[in-house]
Amino acid sequence: MYKIVENSRGERRAFAITVGTQEGYGDSAKKHTLIEVVEAAKSWMMERAALGKSFITGTFTPGEVVYAWPEGDGKAGGGSEPNAVFQGEVTPLYGSHLANEEVEGMLNDLASHLGEKMGQTRVYVRYREEVWILQAEGQGTPTGN
Repeated sequence: MYKIVENSRGERRAFAITVGTQEGYGDSAKKHTLIEVVEAAKSWMMERAALGKSFITGTFTPGEVVYAWPEGDGKAGGGSEPNAVFQGEVTPLYGSHLANEEVEGMLNDLASHLGEKMGQTRVYVRYREEVWILQAEGQGTPTGN
């Protein structure tokens, strides 16, 4: 028999970070493994834990982003790229002391860390009902969807 753990019920605060795992395009692109992404996230968590700082935990799922673009005169191009999605919940039992602003800061910090390790220009973040894009400085302006 299972029972609800005391102080474990509360507002849902789901998050996700989507990071590409391929640096560049074409045959010469460097492809990172899911294990490399997991190790990068784990090192971020361990560094924060060693300093006594809060951190978020979650689950990685491999994926493939699929997209298209117009090429004029009724034509279009398309492509896909491998990615990894880190998702989880800030649970009331372990994270009730964390303000939303603090969680957003951790998400941005982890997303930036993953983006740098995977050689990405942009990293996509979701938290609660919001979504935003982080972009490496000096890499242009995000466009499209």
